[in-house]
Amino acid sequence: MTSVLVVQPSDLDPLGPLADWLLDAGAEIHLVRAGQEPIPASLDGYQAVVCLGGEMGAYDDAEHPWLKDVRALLAHAVARRVPVLGICLGGQLLAAATGGQVRPGEAGPEVGTLLVAKRDAAAQDPLFGPMPMTPDVLQYHSDEIATLPGGATLLASSPKYPNQAFRVGDNAYGLQFHIETTPELVQRWAEHSPEEAAFAPRGHLEYEHLVERHQDLAEVWQPFTERFVKLASGELSAAAPGRRLPLV
Repeated sequence: MTSVLVVQPSDLDPLGPLADWLLDAGAEIHLVRAGQEPIPASLDGYQAVVCLGGEMGAYDDAEHPWLKDVRALLAHAVARRVPVLGICLGGQLLAAATGGQVRPGEAGPEVGTLLVAKRDAAAQDPLFGPMPMTPDVLQYHSDEIATLPGGATLLASSPKYPNQAFRVGDNAYGLQFHIETTPELVQRWAEHSPEEAAFAPRGHLEYEHLVERHQDLAEVWQPFTERFVKLASGELSAAAPGRRLPLV
């Protein structure tokens, strides 16, 4: 079994179908609920880290003092070359932990069942290479990764916010979007934050539409998750790193 540490920053963003995808790929999940349990200081015994999303900002340490511990854990993972998958807030925390910059999105919230476009570098990436050129994603964020960490590789972009997916070093991945949602969860978010939900294109948050698009999401992101577990287990070779790693 491949031991995966999952950090869940918020009750509003559980693992959802990502749990099944990880388990089906041969992962053993160790879930830590940030703010309710201590964030591990060491990655001994773990072969990968997944950090989920949440409604807080990447630097909201005053209200959520455990955020600094999550950033330290992610920086530690990069330094030790432990594979990382950061999703939405998790991706923002990975960027912040390794020298990037996160800020409120200047173009406003990005919400809906949208597409991102792979960049040229994604063709040589072990996780993104096999994906379609414009994979389906679920967007629901108001902050943006404004600046990538030094030496990071940009893997996917959207017209509204360019830094949608990136890799730090050879095996730490940040996603600005969501892959772990269900239709019910997205509708719960819309009820919880109607101001952000108002930015979604017409019909994107309707239940029937969400059911259909989540089937598309699973077709793309379940195989991606399988490749991530293979990367963590050593069955899949990591990408060639950039010329330099960020300071951590």
